[in-house]
Amino acid sequence: MQILRQTTITYYFYLSKEDQKMTEIATAEFKGSFPSIGQCPKEEWPEFAFIGRSNVGKSSLINMLCDKKELAHTSQKPGKTQLLNYYLINQQWYIVDLPGYGYAKISQSKRKEWRKMIQDYLVKRPSLCCAFVLVDSNIKPQEKDIEFINWLGEMHIPFVLVFTKTDRLKPQDIEENIKLMQEKLLEYWNELPQQFFTSASKRVGRTEILDYIEGLAKAGILEFKQI
Repeated sequence: MQILRQTTITYYFYLSKEDQKMTEIATAEFKGSFPSIGQCPKEEWPEFAFIGRSNVGKSSLINMLCDKKELAHTSQKPGKTQLLNYYLINQQWYIVDLPGYGYAKISQSKRKEWRKMIQDYLVKRPSLCCAFVLVDSNIKPQEKDIEFINWLGEMHIPFVLVFTKTDRLKPQDIEENIKLMQEKLLEYWNELPQQFFTSASKRVGRTEILDYIEGLAKAGILEFKQI
């Protein structure tokens, strides 16, 4: 449970003891890029959105989770992802790669266009089960991240935090940056959200994230079957 002032969001689902094992990715298929939710695939599978500041390592993380190096295109240049990119996993659920926020080197009109696309998807997409908010553990807390996380809480959108690039600095420096981020969030939140700690290059955090998604996906699939 998360609490932002008087706002409460309950979104935890857990695997049974029998299912608490590594979730296997048998198939991961790119289904297309879409400029608006009206053009997205039919709402027949649970969806898990991945979002963060530009150049946070989102594509690398998705490739690591799916065990496919070139599934999501990586780039050293921020702003590579500009549409809603859909990946169908195991023919049962979607990873949705959203454009990064906080990229300054785009026009004001393009920034507004991206913001509307992201907000429309997160607020209006019924099949969205959870947003995975990626935070760069190499740097101190960023105001853009704090603002976005607080907006998710205000809009009652289920989310978790994913700290990326935990292999880049000395462990004590990574721990310090994460601690600062946690302390900053606790200025606004009574409880911290679920958190994952990852390294795409060393495949750290893969099991934990996939098992978490599997628990949510099973609950989501049951809901779709009941509709």
